[in-house]
Amino acid sequence: MTVALRFDPIRLPPHCQELRTEVRAFLADEVAKGTFNPQNPKADPASADAFSRRVGERGWIGMTWPKKYGGQERSFLERYVVTEEMRVANAPTRRFFVADRQSGPTLIRYANESIKQNLLPRMVRGEVGFCIGMSEPGSGSDLFAAKTKATKIDGGWLINGTKIWTSNAHQSDYMIGLFRTSAPTKENRRHGLTSFLVDMKTPGIKCNLIGQMSGQKEFNEVVFDNVLIPDDHVIGEIDGAWKQATSELAYERSGPERFLETYGALSELVRAIGSNPDTRAAEGIGRLVAQLHTLRRMSVSVAGMLEAGKEPVVEAAIVKDLGTIWEQALPHRSRELAAFLSPDSTNHETLENRLAFYLKIAPKLTIQGGTTEVLRGIIARGLGLR
Repeated sequence: MTVALRFDPIRLPPHCQELRTEVRAFLADEVAKGTFNPQNPKADPASADAFSRRVGERGWIGMTWPKKYGGQERSFLERYVVTEEMRVANAPTRRFFVADRQSGPTLIRYANESIKQNLLPRMVRGEVGFCIGMSEPGSGSDLFAAKTKATKIDGGWLINGTKIWTSNAHQSDYMIGLFRTSAPTKENRRHGLTSFLVDMKTPGIKCNLIGQMSGQKEFNEVVFDNVLIPDDHVIGEIDGAWKQATSELAYERSGPERFLETYGALSELVRAIGSNPDTRAAEGIGRLVAQLHTLRRMSVSVAGMLEAGKEPVVEAAIVKDLGTIWEQALPHRSRELAAFLSPDSTNHETLENRLAFYLKIAPKLTIQGGTTEVLRGIIARGLGLR
């Protein structure tokens, strides 16, 4: 089935700009208090937890969710502004971001009422962190090849197997995981997967940290050994989670976080080159800014479609594909443009340090949230090309 691609030219309304001013003031105050350093944003867990609660007090977590669950019923465009400002400032959002971006909307749509009443208000207050259990060893980004098994027993399900590249699992309270409950059929290899809400404190769960060449340790191998999950923790349709997973990824793939992860390279480059760039630097920066503006317009358009209750899966895949390729290339291009800078430039050392970090994290950007190859398969299918 083909879809008609749409990127409506949506503009942020004035009240969103007022919100932006408020968020910037809040973040400036947090930086002044020493909560985090935008140049070195790694925050200790206690500081990140406290920051998460203060963001919750502002009403900036679960902004679009129903008020009966603690949400604000504000627009996706307002949420977009908060996300954009947090990302540009390198704020320590890991504690609440996955819950806000996709776990909460998934629970609202598919979980039973008791779970909604229990978890969603706590998520809104910034008290509960989530991770996503999709990828597995040996299957890469092919979610439908998942083998970690959930076996039905009296009163619940036993889970055995391994998930990998699970960001922040070691500090998360819950996971929404994709597990094999039946074998795929010849007609439908997507059949047989079910989503479960997993309490990460359940006996039998072990998180093994995976070091990255950047020095970060946020990825995990999560091992499940006879982990008992109650029946009421099934999220949505048994054996039909692939339908949920694809719509859930529209939330994950389209936001400004999908092209702003290395944004600091551009801001530091502009600062280093200064107000009188030569022709080469001016052309290079102008091209990068024009590309960034285009990505932002596309991303805002997807936020507008989410606001309208649509599921722009293909458009989100396009934003993610183009966005991660751009942010992956940005540190390399910034280094090229900075090649002839004087070592006496006021922020030369900061620029070099940030570029060294971004160059190390760049390889993962076109993998997380769906590889370039997977995304282009989704796009091709949506266009009727496969």
